[in-house]
Amino acid sequence: MKATLERTELLKSLTHVHRVVERRNTIPILSNVMLQAEGGELKLRATDLDLEVIETIPAMIEVPGATTVPAHMIYEIVRKLPDGSQVVLEASGDDTTLDIRAGRSRFALQMLPTSDFPDMTAGDFTHAFVIPAGGIRKLIDATQFAISTEETRYYLNGIYMHAVEADGGVKFRAVATDGHRLAQSELPAPEGAEGMPGIIVPRKTVGEIQKLLEDPEAEVKVELSETKIRFTTGPIVLTSKLIDGSFPDYGRVIPKNNDKELRVDRDVFKEAVDRVSTISSERGRAVKLALSEGKLVLTVTNPDSGSATEELMVEYEADDMEIGFNSKYLLDIAGQLSADAALFRLADSGSPTLIQEDGKEDTLFVLMPMRV
Repeated sequence: MKATLERTELLKSLTHVHRVVERRNTIPILSNVMLQAEGGELKLRATDLDLEVIETIPAMIEVPGATTVPAHMIYEIVRKLPDGSQVVLEASGDDTTLDIRAGRSRFALQMLPTSDFPDMTAGDFTHAFVIPAGGIRKLIDATQFAISTEETRYYLNGIYMHAVEADGGVKFRAVATDGHRLAQSELPAPEGAEGMPGIIVPRKTVGEIQKLLEDPEAEVKVELSETKIRFTTGPIVLTSKLIDGSFPDYGRVIPKNNDKELRVDRDVFKEAVDRVSTISSERGRAVKLALSEGKLVLTVTNPDSGSATEELMVEYEADDMEIGFNSKYLLDIAGQLSADAALFRLADSGSPTLIQEDGKEDTLFVLMPMRV
């Protein structure tokens, strides 16, 4: 194998694929990236057995062939090569090392045979549709923060995606929850998504998709079955196993009859919560919201360090009430809102609260209260 290509192109591609590879592996081949040179292209492939990323880049191929080398090592080498240089990748005569040359720099990396490299491409995909990258990003950005990190409830360690009949037709919906908060976002279902199985996309896959979808205008082909999902955008193909489990009936925790409405300027509210929570303890993080007509008072009390209060002018006309929330969760949700005003629908101090952007129905958040 012998290939010559631009250092910039190779580095960009290695940046995408090497992230999948775990730094500590008991199986040596999983530490490697597979390089396949043929037909004027170099294909890079990396996997951790749950997730696989393939990227194809143009290259001058003198001798076609394939090999595997340590992923993080080749990434670091190429990253440190001079900008604008031409990189030559050439397998040694005895096929034990890959020579990497650029200018006066030369490296030799140990190779492992491609026959040992696992392949995740087998199996049929039952549904396929095309969706703008911006749409996928919107769904992920709005829900990712609510993914549970509790390994025992593994079925909450991802985003639940499914097609659902809703007002105005079929929606493609994403939901995540950790039991304390829930995030839901949706957009009109693309053609081909109707009847798709409900799937749970793992946290690591979600993070990689976010990083790979750099151009919001690009089109993404999504293929899925009950066990796998594949995203294809331009020269990049990401294939992932899905979480094998049943997502809970999240509809039961979304309040329907919360009749107390609070409207507040998003930025003013976010900054006020951030200020008063400076006092809160790492364990507690509780902030109390005291509501009366036209007024909201935020209070944090920490027995070890003191207290903080801040008063805001708001739109609120219902009965006086007090309710407590985890300040970090409030800030996480406020960070997802893009409209100027946030709408809180409340019931009482012990019931979940519904939070939305004022005037927008496609994204909602549910937050469980805390005792304060």
